[in-house]
Amino acid sequence: MTIYLKTLIAGAAMLVAIIVPAAASDGVVTVKSDYSVAETVARIKKDVLKKGIMFFGVIDQAQLGKKAGNDVKPSRLVMFGNPALGTTFITANPEAGLDWPVRVLVYQTADGGVYAAYTDFDWIAKRHGITDRVSQFKMATEVIQSVTSTIKKN
Repeated sequence: MTIYLKTLIAGAAMLVAIIVPAAASDGVVTVKSDYSVAETVARIKKDVLKKGIMFFGVIDQAQLGKKAGNDVKPSRLVMFGNPALGTTFITANPEAGLDWPVRVLVYQTADGGVYAAYTDFDWIAKRHGITDRVSQFKMATEVIQSVTSTIKKN
């Protein structure tokens, strides 16, 4: 019985070692904001425009939900990108267009916390099997980290 129990525990440990990192690495990066949803969106937009990045717009998901009869907490999808950088991913794999332009979801949780979430660029590279654009993905990561740093008070 002890050999069986040890084998069972070892097997369970292996499963946890495989499943937990996969669940934790879902490709979503979340940053807590120190501001309201509206102010967080405004700060992101201001920084994007200051950097000379193309701003595509904002979709107010809560407003759309309300019109559809759903009670959605404040939630806005912010879209922006640099075509010179973003389209290099598409030239490597056309399906990378699913992840460009950059989208940042700014939302409020039930407890009133406000967060900005975006897709990790290393995860995007892996998702689309892009291995020959390392410097471009690194640059995109640095830009999104800089943009989201504006939602934290100094």
